[in-house]
Amino acid sequence: MYLAKEKGFFKTQGVDVDIQVIEDTKLGMAALAANRIDMYGVTPNTLLLYVKPDARFVMVMVGDGSAGGDGIVARKEITSIAALKGKRVAFLEGSVAQFYLSYLLKKEGLSEKDVTPLNMTTGDAGAAFVAGRVDAAVVWEPWLSKGKSAPHGHLLIDSRQNPGIIVDTLAFRADVVQTRREDVRKVIRGVNQAVAFWKSNPKEANEIMAKGLGGWLKDPKDFEEALSGAKLYDVADNRQLMGSAQQPGPFYQTVREAIEFWRSSGKLVWPDVKPQDVIDPSLLE
Repeated sequence: MYLAKEKGFFKTQGVDVDIQVIEDTKLGMAALAANRIDMYGVTPNTLLLYVKPDARFVMVMVGDGSAGGDGIVARKEITSIAALKGKRVAFLEGSVAQFYLSYLLKKEGLSEKDVTPLNMTTGDAGAAFVAGRVDAAVVWEPWLSKGKSAPHGHLLIDSRQNPGIIVDTLAFRADVVQTRREDVRKVIRGVNQAVAFWKSNPKEANEIMAKGLGGWLKDPKDFEEALSGAKLYDVADNRQLMGSAQQPGPFYQTVREAIEFWRSSGKLVWPDVKPQDVIDPSLLE
């Protein structure tokens, strides 16, 4: 988004985009529901906690996917997901970290009830692991690198082994998609132009995106390192990932698994929500 805005790709497409930084997802989703913003960059598992029949949000495009940028750091003696049973595992409840942990445990026939969960922010979880106060932590960069570099730590697993599970999407209010479809298409095209520019001009693109994101990623070198753990999706990638309403792609299964996870946790506001209620791939056509 920052790159498309800075390089004038949105303007070229004929749409004016005002970027607002809302890092707290609760505030971001509240702003989306209250019509203060039209679109929010959010993971499917987060969106599902807020969508309901009379307040619908629709994901129209996957912007990026984790490809090593998220994972679990653990004590060296913990060598498998199954070995987390009974261990103290730190992660942020309600976040993609909780979803990822649940997904991995389920594959081993386990659940959150089989570990000792400790709810804390990702930064606190990473710091707690480095300090030796927990047995494992579900984190992302820079805490993955810090955790596996700790004397007692190693990388247990990261998202390279589960492609497509952790993704960020462009989510619009359903009324915006219904009444301003061409504007939404223009946003998608602008993002697609930005991905193409990044592929052919990575140095300049990384500098622009690093400046836009700021924080610990403000240094282009740090941003480039973090980006190595992610995949940027263009429209062609999205067509394969999202498919169509008639022939759903693998993204539908990702969302279905997130729905099942939150439903089993009793946290869905809309218990009967289905993937097709929150995905609209038609704007990619």
